[in-house]
This record gives sequence, C-alpha cells and structure tokens, in this order.
Amino acid sequence: MIRVTSGSSYLSTCNFLFSSLGFCLFIYWEYRIYCENVVPCTPELLLWLSAVAICSLYYYRLQCSPWKDNACCTANTSEQAHSDNSYLYNFEWNHCGIMSEACKKHFIQDTCFYECSPHLGPWVQMVDQSWRKERILNVPLCREDCETWWEDCKDDFTCKENWHVGWDWTTGRNRCPSASTCQLFSTVFPTAQNLCEKIWSNSYKYTTYAKSSGRCMQMWFSEGTNPNKQVAEYYIRNVSPIMVATTALLFAALLLTLFF
Repeated sequence: MIRVTSGSSYLSTCNFLFSSLGFCLFIYWEYRIYCENVVPCTPELLLWLSAVAICSLYYYRLQCSPWKDNACCTANTSEQAHSDNSYLYNFEWNHCGIMSEACKKHFIQDTCFYECSPHLGPWVQMVDQSWRKERILNVPLCREDCETWWEDCKDDFTCKENWHVGWDWTTGRNRCPSASTCQLFSTVFPTAQNLCEKIWSNSYKYTTYAKSSGRCMQMWFSEGTNPNKQVAEYYIRNVSPIMVATTALLFAALLLTLFF
C-alpha cells in the first residue's frame, strides 16, 4: 500500500495514483470493503482512503461533472477541457489577450458538452473533411445558455467570427490571420444568436425555448438527472426525413465497423 502522510498533497496523490475517475472510485470502494471486513481501520489507512475520496470529489468538481454518471468522454478528456494548453485541439482561447474566467467558463462547458454528452446523436452529420469525419449541426440550445454565454463574453476580444476554420496554424496552435484585428466579442457577435450559431459554423442553433420547456439542449446543468436525454428523445420522435436518413446511415456505418 502507498503511504500518505499528513504532509502529503491530496491533489498530488490523486494525480499520481489515478488516471481516471472510475479507477479512483474502484480503488476507494475496494479498500473500504477491505478495511471494514478484513483489517482494522488504522489512522494511516483512513488517511489514505480520505485522499482517494477527495480525489473523487476533485474530479467531480473540476471536470465535466454534469456527465459524470453517463459520459462519452474519459476523465482525462474532461481534465484537458479545462487546460489552456490542452492537446484536445491545440486551440488557444487567449488569441486576443487573456480571456476572462467568466467567458472561458462557457467554452469549457461547450467542450464538455461536445465531448461528453451521450445525447447528441440526432444532430450528428457525416462530413468529408481532412480533420474530421462527422460533426454536430443545429443542436437546439436553450435561450438562457446562449444569452449567458454572450453576456459573459461580450467584453472579451476575438479576431474571427467562425472559429472552425481560417486560423493561422503555422506555429501548431491557432493564431489570428494576418489581415484580421482583435475586436470586442459584442462587435464580432452583436447578439447571443450570432454567437451561438456562428462561432462553430452552425453546430448550435439559438432557440427561444427556456430550459424548462424540454425542447432545447442544456449546455450546462446541475448534477443529477440529465435533462438532455428527454430532449433528444423528443427530437428523435419528431425528426425530419433528413435526420432520419442521417441516423440510418450512421447506424449502418456502426454495424459495418462491428461485424466486418
């Protein structure tokens, strides 16, 4: 067993011991059972268990916590979503000066939503691009999410309207094109609808639906029952023919990868 002294850093112990939340919890409960049924719970063992428990809370609190019970991402992916030097996309949020924490929070939530949500299937589209083979298109976001995102970012700066393409990648990270200038978000995106729909080239669709409507996807929500599950089910039941065809193609492609 690894010894943890009172002077040890819980965070260092967490990062050293565990590469994922699942493993962290597995070890915690295995040792908890062992402690209760096999050996006495010595102070040292209890201290170690506390470190593991705090590790679990650390992952829940700092990572993409709304999806912790059902996610399409790993704990490592969610950790990278919070990093300014993330290897997920090599994307630099601070391309026009330091982005405010209030604004950056929404981009972290956006990344968590895109990477971790298990309910984006109705809006996945096949594409033929060098850097991706599928994308999400016109995911209906709740009015509050778009408006809060815009409000918290309106005084920050950017040089581009469409963040998907057109960057200078010569350094390995995105830089503003030479002919561009840094401007206020509120200039580049005059409205919340502009921001939500244009920044990722129509990945999201601004709606007038409130979160309570059950007709829009929530980019962020309190931990507990995921409200987006019922929203996705609603759109699956009420889909357009194009969405039906796309879903059928995706399902067929999945079957081919599984059986051939």
